[in-house]
Amino acid sequence: MQEAVALAGVVETEPAKTGSPMRDSILAGLANYIDAGSIVAGSAALALWAELYAMSPTMIGLIGAFSANAISAGVGALIGGVLCDRFGRKRIYQYDMLFYAFGMGWLTFAVAPWMIVLGFVLVGLAVGADIPASWSLIAELAPQRERARYSGIAQMLWYLGPVVVLTLGLLLAPFGLLGIRLIFAHLLVLSLVLTLARSRMRESRYWEAAKAAEDHVARADWRQLLQPKYLKSMLFLIGMYGFWNLWAGTNGFFFPYILRTVGGQSQQASVALQALTFALGMASIWFVFMKLSDRVNQRALFLVSALMQVGGMTLLAVLPLTGPVAAVHVVVMAVAMGFGAQSFFQLWSAELFPTLLRSTAQGVTFAVVRIGLGVFSFFVPLLTATGFHMLAWILVGFLLVSAIIGWLGAPRNEGKSLEEIEAERA
Repeated sequence: MQEAVALAGVVETEPAKTGSPMRDSILAGLANYIDAGSIVAGSAALALWAELYAMSPTMIGLIGAFSANAISAGVGALIGGVLCDRFGRKRIYQYDMLFYAFGMGWLTFAVAPWMIVLGFVLVGLAVGADIPASWSLIAELAPQRERARYSGIAQMLWYLGPVVVLTLGLLLAPFGLLGIRLIFAHLLVLSLVLTLARSRMRESRYWEAAKAAEDHVARADWRQLLQPKYLKSMLFLIGMYGFWNLWAGTNGFFFPYILRTVGGQSQQASVALQALTFALGMASIWFVFMKLSDRVNQRALFLVSALMQVGGMTLLAVLPLTGPVAAVHVVVMAVAMGFGAQSFFQLWSAELFPTLLRSTAQGVTFAVVRIGLGVFSFFVPLLTATGFHMLAWILVGFLLVSAIIGWLGAPRNEGKSLEEIEAERA
């Protein structure tokens, strides 16, 4: 309680600073755009690289496991989270974009498999480091009792990344490897522009206040996360988001199968359907998560999303894979994802920890989830070999476990300020 009171006192006396919270939240949230863009660009390039460089299954597995979607991002989040709490949000989220640009340069101009692996490792580390810094900053920049609305900005940018990359992939497909290089180049240029734009952003007033209060209260140390209340929160987040992310990661293999199997869609139709999926997700974030999550029972809202996804996945497990079944599945899953596990993971992971442990905790939980997905990715080909419906039931199980954990452990922080939440937990 002493720490919360000291922090609140410093925050209240903090002088007003110039700058738009919405603008700064967008600049911070662009980390999600380049994260998702890197993942989708890599998946679009993988088949071409594999053929061009005669890659072995082992090399392809390494690229998948250490990409921005898995282990490298997890390690980056673990390191970046600690540094962010120690040295401030601005320093980390500004300079890690230069590191990202360096890694993306290797991917843009790669002429050998080892350059691709190195590029993905560097990009993954940078993306991972940026995520806890950005998510913490967005929660701390948001006006009182509008954290969900501001968090939704980052989630919409995450969905926008694949839409842009998929569209570029379709338009640049005739250019082969050059088209892939241009897709990576647009992410490289964006990271450099983002570095410049972020240099004008302000530091989090919560972090500045917490650092000023450190002389009056116990200093923050990552080992405090081993306290039962914080450990319980981290285990809840890892379980809720981790099992959902196993479905999301496997869905990368699963969704293209649907597109190929149902009616033999063309490349254009496949890209259009995938883009529609992300567009529906963005609409769900805007009209449901951003409009309601600050005002309604978040636990109930999460449960609605979780049950919709369990139902949507069960359709594929019990029914023949026909066009109408696949269409219903795509719409239900896309709408439910917008106000589901990932959106609430960003929001709750910022709320459940004090300011000087916030990014560290986010980094730890994000790291465990992404590294777990990287390990699981090695086994996905074996699971796909068990048959379509068997894999669908496995994914239903993942979503059901995530739903149960989320329902049992979800906090009720809607309508509360960060100061109120921190005082209650203290």
